[in-house]
Amino acid sequence: MKIVGICGSPREGNTEWMLKKFLEEAACAGAETDLILLRNRDIRGCNGCLKCEVGGVEREGNCTVGDDMQHIYRKLLDADALVLGTPVYFSMLSGLLKNWMDRTCPIWPKLKSKPIAGIAVAEEGIGKAVDNLKTYASICNMRWVGSVTALAKNPGQVSKDKRVERKLRQLARRLVDVLKQ
Repeated sequence: MKIVGICGSPREGNTEWMLKKFLEEAACAGAETDLILLRNRDIRGCNGCLKCEVGGVEREGNCTVGDDMQHIYRKLLDADALVLGTPVYFSMLSGLLKNWMDRTCPIWPKLKSKPIAGIAVAEEGIGKAVDNLKTYASICNMRWVGSVTALAKNPGQVSKDKRVERKLRQLARRLVDVLKQ
């Protein structure tokens, strides 16, 4: 069982902490895990050339933009499940995560049926961020397993919330259980 976490935060803080806790629990339950920090990757925007659509769904990761997504495509295709984490900006997901989503266009049909979970952290309100994650999952025909949200302003703040930690552990176990079925 391979679970890949995607962190859409531009800084080390609450979103990353939540993803690490989630993946830690998944690893304890027997999953192999990997965390991709988008802020440390060279991922350029989609240029809209549509070349990834030439040849239909048989194309795996063929994108004309030469950057770190070429390596990430393979990790996504090899994963059995995904967990996406985002800070909330203007009641939506982060630009880093949205850009990453756009760049999965060459492989999205291959993500079909993979279980996916979401994590969102906001200063004041989650807004539509979880809905954004669910929409992505739906478009890719992935199986939504659930989400954990938290309110926190300063880096490290959410790590003091034992209720959030408990929910992360529960969601991680639920995702692993789905993979074991």
